[in-house]
Amino acid sequence: MTTTGRMTRAALAGVALAVAQLGQAAQVVVGQVGPMSGLDANQGRAYAVGMQLVFNGANKAGGVNGHTFTLVRKDDGGRPEDTVNATRQLLAEDKPLVLAGYFGSRNITDLVGSGVLEKEKIALVGYRSAEIRPDTPLLYSVRAGLQDEINKLTQHLATIGIKRLGLFYEDGPGAAALLAAAEEAARKDSATIVAKASYATGSTRVKAAVSAFTSAAPQAILLVSTGAAAAAFIEEYRAGGGTAQLFAHSGADIEQLSKRLAEEQMQGVAIAQVTPSPYKISSRLAKEFTDAVAKAEKLEVPVSYAMMEGYIAGKVIVEAVRRQGARPSRDGMVGALDSMDNFNMGGYAVGFKPGMRKGSRFVELSIISSAGRIRQ
Repeated sequence: MTTTGRMTRAALAGVALAVAQLGQAAQVVVGQVGPMSGLDANQGRAYAVGMQLVFNGANKAGGVNGHTFTLVRKDDGGRPEDTVNATRQLLAEDKPLVLAGYFGSRNITDLVGSGVLEKEKIALVGYRSAEIRPDTPLLYSVRAGLQDEINKLTQHLATIGIKRLGLFYEDGPGAAALLAAAEEAARKDSATIVAKASYATGSTRVKAAVSAFTSAAPQAILLVSTGAAAAAFIEEYRAGGGTAQLFAHSGADIEQLSKRLAEEQMQGVAIAQVTPSPYKISSRLAKEFTDAVAKAEKLEVPVSYAMMEGYIAGKVIVEAVRRQGARPSRDGMVGALDSMDNFNMGGYAVGFKPGMRKGSRFVELSIISSAGRIRQ
Protein backbone atom coordinates (compact mmCIF):
# COMPACT_ATOMS: atom_id res chain seq x y z
CA MET A 1 0.00 0.00 0.00
CA THR A 2 1.27 3.52 -0.83
CA THR A 3 2.00 6.13 1.83
CA THR A 4 -1.00 8.14 0.63
CA GLY A 5 -3.19 5.03 0.79
CA ARG A 6 -2.08 4.31 4.35
CA MET A 7 -2.75 7.92 5.39
CA THR A 8 -6.22 7.83 3.84
CA ARG A 9 -7.02 4.52 5.51
CA ALA A 10 -5.80 5.78 8.88
CA ALA A 11 -7.74 9.02 8.51
CA LEU A 12 -10.96 7.16 7.70
CA ALA A 13 -10.46 4.82 10.64
CA GLY A 14 -9.83 7.78 12.92
CA VAL A 15 -12.98 9.50 11.70
CA ALA A 16 -15.01 6.33 12.27
CA LEU A 17 -13.83 6.06 15.87
CA ALA A 18 -14.32 9.78 16.51
CA VAL A 19 -17.85 9.73 15.10
CA ALA A 20 -18.71 6.74 17.30
CA GLN A 21 -17.46 8.59 20.34
CA LEU A 22 -19.64 11.61 19.43
CA GLY A 23 -22.68 9.37 19.54
CA GLN A 24 -23.39 8.92 15.82
CA ALA A 25 -23.65 5.62 14.00
CA ALA A 26 -20.21 4.55 12.86
CA GLN A 27 -18.01 1.72 11.77
CA VAL A 28 -16.64 -0.40 14.63
CA VAL A 29 -13.21 -1.72 13.67
CA VAL A 30 -12.16 -5.06 15.21
CA GLY A 31 -8.45 -5.84 14.83
CA GLN A 32 -6.92 -9.31 14.65
CA VAL A 33 -3.22 -10.18 14.54
CA GLY A 34 -2.79 -13.92 14.10
CA PRO A 35 -1.36 -16.75 12.01
CA MET A 36 -2.83 -16.19 8.56
CA SER A 37 0.16 -18.14 7.22
CA GLY A 38 2.48 -20.72 8.74
CA LEU A 39 1.86 -23.84 10.83
CA ASP A 40 -1.40 -22.67 12.40
CA ALA A 41 -2.78 -20.65 9.48
CA ASN A 42 -5.98 -22.68 9.16
CA GLN A 43 -6.85 -22.04 12.80
CA GLY A 44 -6.08 -18.32 12.65
CA ARG A 45 -8.07 -17.86 9.47
CA ALA A 46 -10.95 -20.01 10.76
CA TYR A 47 -11.16 -17.86 13.90
CA ALA A 48 -11.41 -14.79 11.67
CA VAL A 49 -14.14 -16.37 9.54
CA GLY A 50 -16.14 -17.20 12.67
CA MET A 51 -16.02 -13.57 13.80
CA GLN A 52 -16.84 -12.33 10.31
CA LEU A 53 -19.98 -14.51 10.18
CA VAL A 54 -21.28 -12.67 13.25
CA PHE A 55 -20.34 -9.24 11.94
CA ASN A 56 -21.93 -9.96 8.56
CA GLY A 57 -25.18 -10.92 10.27
CA ALA A 58 -25.16 -7.82 12.45
CA ASN A 59 -24.40 -5.53 9.49
CA LYS A 60 -27.16 -7.05 7.33
CA ALA A 61 -29.61 -6.44 10.16
CA GLY A 62 -28.76 -2.74 10.13
CA GLY A 63 -25.95 -2.83 12.66
CA VAL A 64 -26.06 -2.61 16.44
CA ASN A 65 -27.42 0.73 17.65
CA GLY A 66 -26.73 1.74 14.05
CA HIS A 67 -23.04 0.81 14.28
CA THR A 68 -21.62 -1.62 11.72
CA PHE A 69 -18.56 -3.86 12.08
CA THR A 70 -15.37 -4.27 10.07
CA LEU A 71 -12.72 -6.91 10.79
CA VAL A 72 -9.13 -5.94 9.92
CA ARG A 73 -6.57 -8.77 9.94
CA LYS A 74 -2.80 -8.79 10.02
CA ASP A 75 -0.59 -11.83 9.68
CA ASP A 76 2.12 -12.59 12.24
CA GLY A 77 2.81 -16.04 10.74
CA GLY A 78 2.66 -17.41 14.28
CA ARG A 79 5.94 -15.63 15.08
CA PRO A 80 5.90 -13.99 18.54
CA GLU A 81 8.40 -11.36 17.43
CA ASP A 82 5.96 -10.16 14.77
CA THR A 83 2.83 -10.07 16.94
CA VAL A 84 3.64 -6.88 18.84
CA ASN A 85 4.93 -5.00 15.78
CA ALA A 86 1.88 -5.95 13.71
CA THR A 87 -0.40 -4.91 16.57
CA ARG A 88 1.26 -1.50 16.84
CA GLN A 89 0.90 -1.04 13.09
CA LEU A 90 -2.76 -2.05 13.19
CA LEU A 91 -3.47 0.33 16.07
CA ALA A 92 -1.78 3.22 14.28
CA GLU A 93 -3.37 2.65 10.88
CA ASP A 94 -6.85 1.28 11.60
CA LYS A 95 -7.76 2.62 15.06
CA PRO A 96 -9.64 -0.51 16.19
CA LEU A 97 -12.15 -0.30 19.03
CA VAL A 98 -11.16 -3.79 20.21
CA LEU A 99 -8.67 -6.57 19.41
CA ALA A 100 -9.58 -10.24 19.01
CA GLY A 101 -8.46 -13.67 17.80
CA TYR A 102 -4.79 -13.80 18.85
CA PHE A 103 -2.81 -17.06 18.95
CA GLY A 104 0.22 -18.45 20.76
CA SER A 105 1.52 -18.62 24.32
CA ARG A 106 4.61 -16.52 23.80
CA ASN A 107 2.75 -14.23 21.40
CA ILE A 108 0.26 -13.32 24.13
CA THR A 109 2.97 -13.07 26.80
CA ASP A 110 5.06 -10.71 24.66
CA LEU A 111 2.01 -8.60 23.78
CA VAL A 112 1.06 -8.17 27.44
CA GLY A 113 4.69 -7.52 28.39
CA SER A 114 5.02 -4.81 25.74
CA GLY A 115 2.48 -2.65 27.57
CA VAL A 116 0.70 -1.81 24.31
CA LEU A 117 -2.74 -2.91 25.56
CA GLU A 118 -2.44 -0.77 28.67
CA LYS A 119 -1.05 2.21 26.76
CA GLU A 120 -3.84 2.09 24.18
CA LYS A 121 -6.51 1.17 26.76
CA ILE A 122 -7.80 -1.51 24.40
CA ALA A 123 -9.29 -4.89 25.26
CA LEU A 124 -8.32 -8.17 23.61
CA VAL A 125 -11.34 -10.48 23.38
CA GLY A 126 -10.68 -14.12 22.46
CA TYR A 127 -7.27 -15.74 22.20
CA ARG A 128 -5.64 -19.19 22.15
CA SER A 129 -2.74 -19.93 24.45
CA ALA A 130 -1.32 -23.25 25.67
CA GLU A 131 -0.32 -21.98 29.11
CA ILE A 132 -1.75 -21.29 32.55
CA ARG A 133 -2.26 -17.53 32.53
CA PRO A 134 -2.91 -15.33 35.57
CA ASP A 135 -5.85 -12.96 35.31
CA THR A 136 -4.70 -9.97 33.27
CA PRO A 137 -6.57 -6.67 32.83
CA LEU A 138 -7.70 -6.03 29.22
CA LEU A 139 -7.28 -9.73 28.29
CA TYR A 140 -10.61 -11.58 27.98
CA SER A 141 -10.85 -15.30 27.19
CA VAL A 142 -14.14 -16.59 25.76
CA ARG A 143 -13.21 -20.21 26.53
CA ALA A 144 -12.27 -22.39 29.48
CA GLY A 145 -8.72 -22.14 30.77
CA LEU A 146 -6.00 -24.72 30.28
CA GLN A 147 -6.28 -25.68 33.97
CA ASP A 148 -9.92 -26.67 33.35
CA GLU A 149 -8.90 -28.80 30.38
CA ILE A 150 -6.14 -30.60 32.27
CA ASN A 151 -8.49 -31.28 35.18
CA LYS A 152 -11.06 -32.75 32.80
CA LEU A 153 -8.47 -35.02 31.17
CA THR A 154 -6.98 -36.34 34.42
CA GLN A 155 -10.44 -36.88 35.93
CA HIS A 156 -11.49 -38.90 32.89
CA LEU A 157 -8.31 -40.98 33.01
CA ALA A 158 -8.86 -41.70 36.71
CA THR A 159 -12.34 -43.07 35.99
CA ILE A 160 -10.89 -45.64 33.56
CA GLY A 161 -8.04 -46.64 35.88
CA ILE A 162 -5.13 -44.94 34.10
CA LYS A 163 -2.57 -43.67 36.63
CA ARG A 164 0.80 -43.45 34.81
CA LEU A 165 0.83 -40.33 32.70
CA GLY A 166 3.16 -38.50 30.33
CA LEU A 167 3.09 -34.77 29.53
CA PHE A 168 4.11 -33.34 26.15
CA TYR A 169 4.20 -29.54 26.19
CA GLU A 170 5.50 -26.38 24.55
CA ASP A 171 8.64 -24.97 26.13
CA GLY A 172 8.44 -21.31 27.00
CA PRO A 173 7.75 -18.76 29.76
CA GLY A 174 4.55 -20.51 30.85
CA ALA A 175 6.03 -24.01 31.07
CA ALA A 176 6.69 -23.93 34.83
CA ALA A 177 3.09 -22.99 35.65
CA LEU A 178 1.80 -25.68 33.29
CA LEU A 179 3.98 -28.36 34.87
CA ALA A 180 2.84 -27.36 38.36
CA ALA A 181 -0.83 -27.42 37.31
CA ALA A 182 -0.48 -30.83 35.64
CA GLU A 183 1.27 -32.28 38.70
CA GLU A 184 -1.47 -30.93 40.97
CA ALA A 185 -4.27 -32.30 38.76
CA ALA A 186 -2.60 -35.72 38.58
CA ARG A 187 -2.07 -35.83 42.33
CA LYS A 188 -5.74 -35.02 43.01
CA ASP A 189 -6.72 -38.01 40.89
CA SER A 190 -4.09 -40.31 42.45
CA ALA A 191 -2.05 -40.41 39.25
CA THR A 192 1.66 -39.85 38.59
CA ILE A 193 3.36 -38.04 35.71
CA VAL A 194 6.19 -40.45 34.96
CA ALA A 195 7.64 -38.56 31.98
CA LYS A 196 7.69 -34.96 30.76
CA ALA A 197 9.06 -33.77 27.41
CA SER A 198 8.83 -30.48 25.55
CA TYR A 199 9.27 -29.05 22.06
CA ALA A 200 10.50 -25.62 21.01
CA THR A 201 7.95 -22.85 20.53
CA GLY A 202 6.92 -22.41 16.90
CA SER A 203 8.38 -25.76 15.83
CA THR A 204 7.37 -29.37 15.29
CA ARG A 205 10.66 -30.90 16.50
CA VAL A 206 9.40 -33.87 18.51
CA LYS A 207 12.03 -36.60 18.11
CA ALA A 208 13.52 -36.19 21.61
CA ALA A 209 10.07 -36.17 23.18
CA VAL A 210 9.08 -39.35 21.36
CA SER A 211 12.21 -41.10 22.63
CA ALA A 212 11.50 -39.99 26.22
CA PHE A 213 7.98 -41.39 26.20
CA THR A 214 8.98 -44.59 24.46
CA SER A 215 11.47 -45.24 27.27
CA ALA A 216 9.14 -44.30 30.14
CA ALA A 217 6.12 -46.17 28.74
CA PRO A 218 3.27 -44.16 30.34
CA GLN A 219 -0.26 -45.50 29.96
CA ALA A 220 -1.48 -42.18 28.56
CA ILE A 221 0.15 -38.98 27.31
CA LEU A 222 -1.34 -35.51 27.68
CA LEU A 223 -0.55 -33.31 24.67
CA VAL A 224 -0.54 -29.59 25.50
CA SER A 225 0.66 -28.23 22.18
CA THR A 226 -0.29 -26.62 18.91
CA GLY A 227 -2.13 -28.73 16.38
CA ALA A 228 0.94 -28.91 14.14
CA ALA A 229 3.18 -30.15 16.97
CA ALA A 230 0.55 -32.64 18.14
CA ALA A 231 0.23 -34.06 14.62
CA ALA A 232 4.00 -34.42 14.31
CA PHE A 233 4.21 -36.12 17.70
CA ILE A 234 1.37 -38.57 17.03
CA GLU A 235 2.80 -39.48 13.63
CA GLU A 236 6.29 -40.18 14.95
CA TYR A 237 5.17 -41.80 18.20
CA ARG A 238 2.80 -44.23 16.46
CA ALA A 239 5.38 -44.99 13.75
CA GLY A 240 7.85 -45.90 16.49
CA GLY A 241 5.43 -48.36 18.04
CA GLY A 242 4.16 -46.13 20.87
CA THR A 243 1.01 -47.58 22.41
CA ALA A 244 -0.02 -45.08 25.11
CA GLN A 245 -3.46 -43.53 24.85
CA LEU A 246 -3.23 -39.93 23.64
CA PHE A 247 -5.25 -37.09 25.16
CA ALA A 248 -4.85 -33.63 23.64
CA HIS A 249 -5.91 -30.20 24.82
CA SER A 250 -8.15 -28.10 22.58
CA GLY A 251 -5.27 -26.48 20.68
CA ALA A 252 -4.76 -29.75 18.80
CA ASP A 253 -7.72 -29.28 16.46
CA ILE A 254 -8.99 -32.42 14.78
CA GLU A 255 -8.97 -30.46 11.52
CA GLN A 256 -5.24 -29.88 11.88
CA LEU A 257 -4.60 -33.52 12.77
CA SER A 258 -6.66 -34.93 9.92
CA LYS A 259 -4.68 -32.97 7.32
CA ARG A 260 -1.48 -34.77 8.28
CA LEU A 261 -2.41 -38.09 9.87
CA ALA A 262 -3.89 -41.29 8.49
CA GLU A 263 -7.15 -42.55 10.02
CA GLU A 264 -5.38 -45.40 11.81
CA GLN A 265 -2.97 -42.93 13.44
CA MET A 266 -5.82 -40.76 14.69
CA GLN A 267 -7.98 -43.60 15.97
CA GLY A 268 -8.67 -43.35 19.69
CA VAL A 269 -7.09 -39.92 20.16
CA ALA A 270 -9.19 -37.90 22.64
CA ILE A 271 -9.36 -34.11 22.47
CA ALA A 272 -10.67 -31.67 25.08
CA GLN A 273 -13.11 -29.28 23.40
CA VAL A 274 -13.93 -25.88 24.88
CA THR A 275 -16.84 -24.94 22.61
CA PRO A 276 -19.93 -26.79 21.43
CA SER A 277 -19.36 -28.90 18.34
CA PRO A 278 -19.59 -26.99 15.04
CA TYR A 279 -20.63 -30.24 13.32
CA LYS A 280 -23.95 -30.95 14.99
CA ILE A 281 -26.96 -28.92 16.09
CA SER A 282 -26.98 -29.55 19.83
CA SER A 283 -27.97 -26.06 21.04
CA ARG A 284 -29.40 -22.73 19.91
CA LEU A 285 -25.86 -21.43 19.45
CA ALA A 286 -24.91 -24.38 17.24
CA LYS A 287 -28.09 -23.90 15.17
CA GLU A 288 -27.35 -20.20 14.73
CA PHE A 289 -23.75 -20.98 13.72
CA THR A 290 -24.90 -23.62 11.22
CA ASP A 291 -27.42 -21.22 9.69
CA ALA A 292 -24.78 -18.49 9.37
CA VAL A 293 -22.43 -20.91 7.61
CA ALA A 294 -25.22 -21.96 5.24
CA LYS A 295 -25.92 -18.33 4.32
CA ALA A 296 -22.25 -17.54 3.62
CA GLU A 297 -21.46 -17.45 -0.08
CA LYS A 298 -18.07 -19.11 0.30
CA LEU A 299 -15.98 -19.92 3.34
CA GLU A 300 -12.28 -19.16 3.27
CA VAL A 301 -11.52 -22.36 5.21
CA PRO A 302 -13.59 -25.40 6.26
CA VAL A 303 -15.83 -25.38 9.32
CA SER A 304 -13.90 -26.15 12.52
CA TYR A 305 -13.83 -25.75 16.28
CA ALA A 306 -11.61 -22.68 15.80
CA MET A 307 -14.35 -21.16 13.61
CA MET A 308 -16.93 -21.82 16.31
CA GLU A 309 -14.66 -20.16 18.89
CA GLY A 310 -14.27 -17.13 16.61
CA TYR A 311 -18.05 -17.02 16.25
CA ILE A 312 -18.40 -16.92 20.04
CA ALA A 313 -15.80 -14.14 20.31
CA GLY A 314 -17.67 -12.17 17.64
CA LYS A 315 -20.96 -12.48 19.55
CA VAL A 316 -19.29 -11.28 22.76
CA ILE A 317 -17.89 -8.24 20.94
CA VAL A 318 -21.25 -7.39 19.36
CA GLU A 319 -22.98 -7.73 22.74
CA ALA A 320 -20.40 -5.45 24.41
CA VAL A 321 -20.99 -2.82 21.71
CA ARG A 322 -24.77 -3.18 22.09
CA ARG A 323 -24.53 -2.52 25.83
CA GLN A 324 -22.77 0.80 25.23
CA GLY A 325 -25.63 2.34 23.29
CA ALA A 326 -24.88 5.29 21.03
CA ARG A 327 -21.27 5.89 22.03
CA PRO A 328 -19.04 2.82 21.90
CA SER A 329 -15.46 3.48 23.00
CA ARG A 330 -12.42 1.53 24.15
CA ASP A 331 -13.12 2.40 27.78
CA GLY A 332 -16.74 1.51 27.20
CA MET A 333 -15.75 -1.91 25.85
CA VAL A 334 -13.80 -2.66 29.02
CA GLY A 335 -16.72 -1.56 31.19
CA ALA A 336 -19.22 -3.59 29.17
CA LEU A 337 -17.05 -6.71 29.28
CA ASP A 338 -16.37 -6.43 33.01
CA SER A 339 -20.12 -6.27 33.67
CA MET A 340 -20.98 -9.18 31.35
CA ASP A 341 -21.51 -11.68 34.15
CA ASN A 342 -23.73 -14.17 32.29
CA PHE A 343 -24.14 -13.70 28.55
CA ASN A 344 -26.01 -16.85 27.49
CA MET A 345 -25.85 -17.55 23.77
CA GLY A 346 -28.04 -20.62 23.97
CA GLY A 347 -26.12 -23.63 25.22
CA TYR A 348 -22.95 -21.66 25.93
CA ALA A 349 -22.52 -18.81 28.40
CA VAL A 350 -19.69 -16.32 28.86
CA GLY A 351 -19.20 -14.23 31.98
CA PHE A 352 -16.59 -11.71 33.13
CA LYS A 353 -16.00 -9.41 36.07
CA PRO A 354 -12.96 -7.56 37.42
CA GLY A 355 -10.47 -10.18 38.56
CA MET A 356 -12.14 -12.93 36.50
CA ARG A 357 -11.57 -12.62 32.77
CA LYS A 358 -11.70 -16.31 31.89
CA GLY A 359 -15.21 -16.37 30.49
CA SER A 360 -16.17 -20.05 30.51
CA ARG A 361 -15.64 -23.39 32.26
CA PHE A 362 -17.13 -25.48 29.43
CA VAL A 363 -15.02 -28.56 28.61
CA GLU A 364 -16.08 -31.83 26.99
CA LEU A 365 -14.12 -34.70 25.48
CA SER A 366 -14.36 -35.89 21.91
CA ILE A 367 -12.81 -39.13 20.68
CA ILE A 368 -11.73 -39.84 17.13
CA SER A 369 -13.27 -43.01 15.75
CA SER A 370 -11.69 -45.63 13.49
CA ALA A 371 -13.16 -43.72 10.54
CA GLY A 372 -11.38 -40.54 11.62
CA ARG A 373 -14.60 -38.90 12.78
CA ILE A 374 -15.40 -37.15 16.05
CA ARG A 375 -17.72 -38.82 18.54
CA GLN A 376 -18.52 -37.25 21.91
